[in-house]
Amino acid sequence: MTNAPTPEAMAATHAAAFAPSRPWRAEEFSDLLATPGCFATGDAACFALVRAIAGEAELLTIATHPEHRRQGRARACMGAWLAEAMSRGASRAFLEVAADNPAARALYRAMGFAETGRRPGYYPRPGRPAVDAVIMSCALPQGQRTET
Repeated sequence: MTNAPTPEAMAATHAAAFAPSRPWRAEEFSDLLATPGCFATGDAACFALVRAIAGEAELLTIATHPEHRRQGRARACMGAWLAEAMSRGASRAFLEVAADNPAARALYRAMGFAETGRRPGYYPRPGRPAVDAVIMSCALPQGQRTET
């Protein structure tokens, strides 16, 4: 998982992973990657987009193409972005996940994240009530920073 995907590949995987929700466009991925502190880990089958700045790392999105699920890709991608965030000086990581996504929540708990808050009705659902965003965070080990 060392060849970060192109914005176009990220958009295609995001669309497949999050259908029928509105997927992020390649231009959105490109714009985010051009901002200070943003980086991607993974490959075209599974990637994470992260912002690490001022000692914190935020998972902006993670997506695994449905044809590549249940292969350990998301866990590996999580480990990769957490390691990269630590190398950039982050001491804390956080993310948000839909309350109705038990697989993702279980993965995040397994990676050391704990629930720290909620955003009520954050994720719209067509024809259904909106779902809460669960905010999760974890402390990152210190002494991992590498100079670049």
